[in-house]
Amino acid sequence: MTQGELLASQLAETRNWLMMLLADFSGSDWTFQPAPGVQHALWLCGHMASSQNTLLFQRCLGRSEIDPEIGRHFRPGELVKSAKEYAWPSSGAVLTAMHALHEKSLAAVRGMSDAMLAEPAYGKDGGKHPHYDTKFGAISHMDRHEAFHAGQIAMLRRLLGKSFLR
Repeated sequence: MTQGELLASQLAETRNWLMMLLADFSGSDWTFQPAPGVQHALWLCGHMASSQNTLLFQRCLGRSEIDPEIGRHFRPGELVKSAKEYAWPSSGAVLTAMHALHEKSLAAVRGMSDAMLAEPAYGKDGGKHPHYDTKFGAISHMDRHEAFHAGQIAMLRRLLGKSFLR
């Protein structure tokens, strides 16, 4: 198994867990916020897709693959507005974009050679990221990032009264 195949396998398993956590979300579950400004599941999903685009396609492959209409809603670092004060895209649109980007990501990562994965991965400003130096590191971080946010969705599930999943 190549490093690219290993990374793709890890990304696929993390995504499978995330989708199990989201399987019974419907209606207002998607935009439930336990406090004002806190991320909701819809924002988290859009943010994960946008971050996957940045970490893999922009930093490693020098291009963008996300629909700009979806990506513009999910910039990090801002308070997340409620569904009453912001016209969020539908959960269907976000999930469609997220799935399409993930499939492109898996194919791209599987096709990356060990030599390519050892290359530096710089930000759009030309600087290093504080969590990694190489393309392998960027993709590994992409998996950790999704697992981190899946944990937040697991907490939202519990706050919504949904069952614990393992």
